[in-house]
Amino acid sequence: MSALKIEGMKVLVCNKPGELAYTIREIPQPEKDHIVLKIKRIGICGTDLHAFDGSQPFFSYPRVLGHELAAEVLSSDGAGDFKLGDIVTLIPYINCETCLACRSGKTNCCTNIRVLGVHTDGGMAEYIQVPTRLLLHAQGLSLDELALVEPLAIGAHGVRRAAIEKDEFVLVIGAGPIGLGAMEFARIAGGKVIALDINPQRLTFCKEKLKVAHAINALTDDVTARLQEITGGDMPAVVIDATGSQKAINNAFQYMAHGARFVLIGLQKGDISFSHPEFHKREATLMSSRNATRADFDNVISAMKNKLVDPANYITHRVKFDQVAADFQSWLNPATMVIKAMVEVE
Repeated sequence: MSALKIEGMKVLVCNKPGELAYTIREIPQPEKDHIVLKIKRIGICGTDLHAFDGSQPFFSYPRVLGHELAAEVLSSDGAGDFKLGDIVTLIPYINCETCLACRSGKTNCCTNIRVLGVHTDGGMAEYIQVPTRLLLHAQGLSLDELALVEPLAIGAHGVRRAAIEKDEFVLVIGAGPIGLGAMEFARIAGGKVIALDINPQRLTFCKEKLKVAHAINALTDDVTARLQEITGGDMPAVVIDATGSQKAINNAFQYMAHGARFVLIGLQKGDISFSHPEFHKREATLMSSRNATRADFDNVISAMKNKLVDPANYITHRVKFDQVAADFQSWLNPATMVIKAMVEVE
């Protein structure tokens, strides 16, 4: 095991909603079955933004945000065939390995899960220590691509939950990074994708960059009429929410075909409300989709390597680590047209 000299590292802490501040902490020292990483890239996700504005469930303050990471191995105990200097990404969900969910292979919804940047401090720092078992080799992917594996894996997991069949119409609500990933993997699964959002720029992005054939603006279009037109009156067989908006989720129950599956990737604090008779007569299926499994991460990495997805398209903003605190507030403003902000750490 290599040793690290204890010296200060810069860390960005969300002390409370609306407040980010840099501080200095000691560099973590390698423990058994753990590896210390030097952070290279941090993707900013909806969880980070919602934590900052105070609307993120399962959250406590103060917290170091950040779980979409690409990094360099700085210490190695020889476990997991990782060596000094290796470029990696990681599964940021620290599971207990002993609960029923873990024993059943559902490590993504472990009873005692600790998600980096949510339940425990994340990677918005110069260095971090993580369990070796959660690391993934780069396999030739770039730093930017590696930092985008996790959000794509969340979308891929939701699509896997939906069990999409070829030529089924799939409505994806929300054209943020998670929704875009769901659209990509729904397409790969053979679905006919329909994008629904309230942001015309994002809908244009879906059509031009992702080649989504159908895009609906929830603010200006008659959503039900457009869905009936697109699907020949059938309505979508699969509905995937990637907004976390209570209004969007509740509205979406009326968009389902009979026999449809509704997958909730997005998360919000309130109650879901829908008509039981309308839901019942459809014999519909309602599912949540939380995080992702190693199989989903492997699937995403394979799709990237085979050029089935090009997540570099999502990066609209770049910022150095020292500038994050100053710029973060602006990323909540739709006028900045952020899809994915990428933080570069020297």
